[in-house]
Amino acid sequence: MRRIIQRGAEAVLYLENRQEGKVLVKDRIKKGYRLPRLDERIRSQRTKRETGLISRARRSGVAAPLVFDTSDFSISMEYVQARKLKDRLNSMQKSKRMAVYELIGDAVARMHSSGIIHGDLTTSNMLLKDNKLYVIDFGLGKFSKKVEDQAADLYVLMEALKSTHFRHMQEAWSNILKAYQQRYSGARDIFKRIEKIKHRRRYMGE
Repeated sequence: MRRIIQRGAEAVLYLENRQEGKVLVKDRIKKGYRLPRLDERIRSQRTKRETGLISRARRSGVAAPLVFDTSDFSISMEYVQARKLKDRLNSMQKSKRMAVYELIGDAVARMHSSGIIHGDLTTSNMLLKDNKLYVIDFGLGKFSKKVEDQAADLYVLMEALKSTHFRHMQEAWSNILKAYQQRYSGARDIFKRIEKIKHRRRYMGE
């Protein structure tokens, strides 16, 4: 039996009861404005890429949902029953927040050192369960070790912190970068590129 728990522009998320327990199924939606053959190719490629990103993230030591099986357009994976970090971070005690920042920096560093660009690094795509930080939804991700791509990935996180956790922004950002630098040897180049991205965005009036 399936129950829809989220409907997005690109995919529908179902919760499915199986013998092994609750399973999360992500089905990519057919797009009527695309030619059928093109639509199938795009959805299939994105499904394969996301599966590969999740698997590589887990191999790099990042807590990400375990993939059970896939088809051309869907992924069946572990259902992590936990609230989004977005809904918890602001109300945490400072000692707890500091521990979470370290987990975020470590996870992003592990992904980047393994050539994973998440594509949507926000606290909406992070879950905290049993003091473990799960990174979810790699649907916009890709494989890349380019400095520009990794800096842009972190820039998205910075903007998300600014808009959702403004009260703790400076504290969060500095401690996340500290943990990131401890884990990833290429951090300095990434930080320099982030400053260039900031300058470009200001110049463009964004």
